Amino acid sequence: MRLMPALVFAGLLGSAAVAQAAPVSYTLDPTHTMVLFSWNHFGFSNPTADIGVSTGTIVYDEANPAKSSVEVTMPLDKLDTHVPALDTHLKSADFFNAAKFADVSFKSTKVQPLGGNRFKITGDLTAHGVTKSVVLNAKLNKVGLHPMVKKQAIGFDATGVIKRSEFGLGAYAPMVSDEVTLHITTEAEAAK
Repeated sequence: MRLMPALVFAGLLGSAAVAQAAPVSYTLDPTHTMVLFSWNHFGFSNPTADIGVSTGTIVYDEANPAKSSVEVTMPLDKLDTHVPALDTHLKSADFFNAAKFADVSFKSTKVQPLGGNRFKITGDLTAHGVTKSVVLNAKLNKVGLHPMVKKQAIGFDATGVIKRSEFGLGAYAPMVSDEVTLHITTEAEAAK
């Protein structure tokens, strides 16, 4: 008879471990997520723009991080350089052609854990109607209960470098650098 309570207790512990190990889906918080890109301008300065995020999902599998994923949509109508004339120029046919290609998107194809809360995330970046594989170097900042919203939350930072000419956005290169540096910071809340 003593064996039965022990088995029930072991079963409950096993169920709890499975529940904790299940992948968690998080919805990006657009007010605490920034997708910044910067470039060199004729050797004089390094302007930065924020595309912003409308929708995005991170699925994080703590037990098996390689099964994690991220998918994000960035509408060009949110692009902000803090210079209205530059915003208009970047959205024009010279660059993003936002009237025809309204969004930039990213969808991961592989997540490689590197240890120490660091990951290499490979995915498809689509901009200006062109899709190319890019690599982001990501760091998990924190997973835990968010003190304000009282929900499970997650935060990552990521960096990468792309060549804008590969997306048909090569105007003024090489005087305006072809290489664009990406810096992304995210905060997301558990969907449930």
